Amino acid sequence: MFLNKYIFLSIYLLFMISCAPEQEVVANGDVVMGVTDKEIVLGSSLALKGHASYLGIQTLRGAKCYINYVNENGGVFGRKIRIIAYDDSYDPPKCLANTQRLLINDKVFALFCYVGTPTTIKVLPMIEEARIPLIGMFTGANALREPFNPYLINIRASYYQETREAVRHLVQDLNLQRIAVFYQYDAYGFDGLTGTELALKSFGLTPVARGSYVRGTMDIDEAFNKILSSRAQAVVMIGTYDPCAKFIQLAQVMDYHPVFYNLSFVGAEELARKLKGSKEIVLMSQVVPPPTSCEDVADENLPNYINLLKKYFPNDRPNYVGFEGYINAKVLVEGLRRAGRNLTRTKLIKAIESIKNFSLEGDIDVHFGVHDHQGMDNIYFTRLENDEFVLIEDWSDIKKKYNELTLAD
Repeated sequence: MFLNKYIFLSIYLLFMISCAPEQEVVANGDVVMGVTDKEIVLGSSLALKGHASYLGIQTLRGAKCYINYVNENGGVFGRKIRIIAYDDSYDPPKCLANTQRLLINDKVFALFCYVGTPTTIKVLPMIEEARIPLIGMFTGANALREPFNPYLINIRASYYQETREAVRHLVQDLNLQRIAVFYQYDAYGFDGLTGTELALKSFGLTPVARGSYVRGTMDIDEAFNKILSSRAQAVVMIGTYDPCAKFIQLAQVMDYHPVFYNLSFVGAEELARKLKGSKEIVLMSQVVPPPTSCEDVADENLPNYINLLKKYFPNDRPNYVGFEGYINAKVLVEGLRRAGRNLTRTKLIKAIESIKNFSLEGDIDVHFGVHDHQGMDNIYFTRLENDEFVLIEDWSDIKKKYNELTLAD
C-alpha cells in the first residue's frame, strides 16, 4: 500500500477517475481533464513574487507571447490554451500546495513552465502519482533527467552540460587551474556543484574552495571570505541574481578579480542590471541563443519572439529567460498539434516524442525520442560587456583581460 504524504491525492484521483463523466474517459482509460471543445487548461507554479520573481515572470510572459498568438489565430483544433499560474515565490512547500491545487481543484490537463530545481523536484512524486505531463521546466537539474521519467519533458540542456563546457573553457582556453564554487545550499546548488566537480575531475582538478548561502537570503559573507582566502582564479556561481551580484560587488571592493562564471539560471538581464558599470570578467552560459537573433528577419509581421514580445508585452526588453519560455510554448503547441483532435495526456507525450530535428526559430532545432525527453543540448557562452551579456566570439580576449587585471593586483 502506498502510504506517504501524497496518499490523499492518490485516493482523490482514483475517485475522480471512477466518477468521471463518460466524455472525460477515452477507450484506453486515459483520463482527459482540462480539455473541452473550446479550451485546453494548463497549470504553472513559479516565482511571481520575491527574490526570484524576474525568472518566473519572464518565463511566463515569454510563453504567453506565443500562446496568445496561437489563440488569436484559432488555437489548436479550435481550442484556446489557458494557463492557470500560481506564485510559489521559489519556495518548495508553496510549489507543492500550488500543484495539488492545480490537479485537484483546477483539474488541469498538463503542467507547464515550472521554474527552479528545489520547487520542481518537490512535486515529482505527485506528478508520477497523477500521471500528468510536466513540460518545459526552467531548470537543468539532473534529477529531472535521471532516472528517466516518462512524464517530464525537458527542453533546455542540463546543468551538467553547462558546467562541463564552462570548466573546459576555463581550463583549456583561459589556462585557469584554481577554481572555486559559490552555490545555493539546496538541490539546485548541489546539482551545479556536482556538475562542476565532475567536470574538474576530468582535468585532474578539484575545487580549491566551496562556499554556500541559504536560498532566499543575502548572507554570503562566510562563503565569500572562504573563496577570497583561496585566491581562486575563477569562481563558478550557482545561485540567483541577487546573491551572485553581491558576491561580485564585494570582490571588486576587496580588489579581487577572478573570472566569475554564472550558470544560466542566474538570469542574465537582471544580473547585468544589478552589476551596472562593472568592469569585472563576468561570464554566463545560456541554453538558448541570443533572443535578438531573430531581429535579422526584416518582416516585422512575422510571429517571432521579438515581434510578439513587442505586441503583447511592449514594456519588456527581449531576454534569455523569456526567450526560453517562448521556446517552451512552441514545443508544447507542436505537441498538441501532433496529438490530434482527440487529445489525451498519453497522446501528447507520444506526440512530443515524435518530434525529430524540428526547427523552432532561426537555427534552433529540437529533437525528442521515446527515451529522450530533452529537446536541446546546445550551450552558448556570453560575457558582460557594456551592461549586457553578449556572445563570446574569441576566448583569447577574455584571457588577455584576465592577465591585465591580475597583473594590476
